[in-house]
Amino acid sequence: MYALRSHVRYTLIALFSIGLLALAPVHAHNHGGGYGDKEKKERADIVDTAVAAGSFNTLVTAVEAAGLVETLKGDGPLTVFAPTDEAFAAIPAEDLEALLADQDALTAVLTYHVVAGKVMAEDVAGLTSAETVQGQNLTIDTSDGVKVDGANVVQTDIKASNGVIHVIDAVLMPEM
Repeated sequence: MYALRSHVRYTLIALFSIGLLALAPVHAHNHGGGYGDKEKKERADIVDTAVAAGSFNTLVTAVEAAGLVETLKGDGPLTVFAPTDEAFAAIPAEDLEALLADQDALTAVLTYHVVAGKVMAEDVAGLTSAETVQGQNLTIDTSDGVKVDGANVVQTDIKASNGVIHVIDAVLMPEM
């Protein structure tokens, strides 16, 4: 009888362990680690990639307030110079609140951060400017690192399914 209980117990433990091992890839895929993580990141669009990064919360809020989510989730390709939350924090609170409340001005500022097409870091070397979706040109300076309208590009080539994100340390302001 003891041998039978012991055998049943070991069989149940083995089945439970096999079940856990079978679920491990699913758990890892759904929680950002392990299997499928690279593919998952490559399939995410610009908005989902920015949300997943966790350092673009203000940018995502602004994109939502301007009604540009669907545009940035579209087919593209687009290149986004994405200011971090720290870059937005450098704007005085009352100025940022006023910008978020004025949809036309907000749309102009946000689309000034977007260039049509997929411009990878290696493509920037020969450029001195790039036309934005907003209509004005960004100044590109590669003499000491890479600067876009004076903002430092601090991370490049974050790939998304519909374009690429380059992280910048300041919010770019078009002529209004």
